[in-house]
Amino acid sequence: MKIIVDANIVFSAMLNTESKIGDLLLNSGSFFDFIAPDFLRIEIRKHHSKLAKLLGCTVEEVQEVEFLIYKSITFISEEQIAQTHWVSAWKLVAEVDPKDVSYVAYAKHFRCKVWSGDKVLIKGLLKNNFTKIISAEELFKLRQAKENN
Repeated sequence: MKIIVDANIVFSAMLNTESKIGDLLLNSGSFFDFIAPDFLRIEIRKHHSKLAKLLGCTVEEVQEVEFLIYKSITFISEEQIAQTHWVSAWKLVAEVDPKDVSYVAYAKHFRCKVWSGDKVLIKGLLKNNFTKIISAEELFKLRQAKENN
């Protein structure tokens, strides 16, 4: 099952790799294919100093955690996504949060869900009738069900 991962999920996992989100990202490779746009790396890189301060570590240590998490994600170039998906995604996020357009375009392209913890984005997408969203809790339950089969 393909899942589009947004930056706030990676940010959360970096803050605590032992959290539910960290566990899902690091230990679900046999159940889910996590996909992200290359843009996500740029977003996270902007916050290296903030992450280092929050974690009480060096930027180099933040980069090590980042590398660990990125091993669980397949990054795909934005150029591989059809223009039609960008246009329809833009209509859904333009008034919500334009910088999240790539996550929705990827979800449309791969016909899968976006994993996000961004409440404003989720609320705005649902208001615009985009329901291909999954929460950490739903993903955790899905993994549990797959583990039990």
